Amino acid sequence: MSALLAIVLSGIGTYFSRAVFILALANRRIPRPFRLAMEYVGPSVMAALVATMLVGPQGQIAAGPAELSALVVAALLAWKTRNHLLTLGGGMAVFWVVRALGAL
Repeated sequence: MSALLAIVLSGIGTYFSRAVFILALANRRIPRPFRLAMEYVGPSVMAALVATMLVGPQGQIAAGPAELSALVVAALLAWKTRNHLLTLGGGMAVFWVVRALGAL
């Protein structure tokens, strides 16, 4: 299978896996408990991504100064602002700056 075919098939599969929920639930009311539970999907995905970044392949902690400083700044921003985009942007900015300064 060529790389282009794999990319196209992945794109089509992703599109349909998202579109099926939109089409299936277009004329239905989503129950309140389900909507409340869905509010936690974004933060839990973010936590999973951060956890996999901080743990090495053998299960050891693999966090350096850039990761730890970004984690602290992101946690403070999340606590103070409750804004997901600001938390993500602030944490990423600190990570990149600390990592660039460490490379000098």
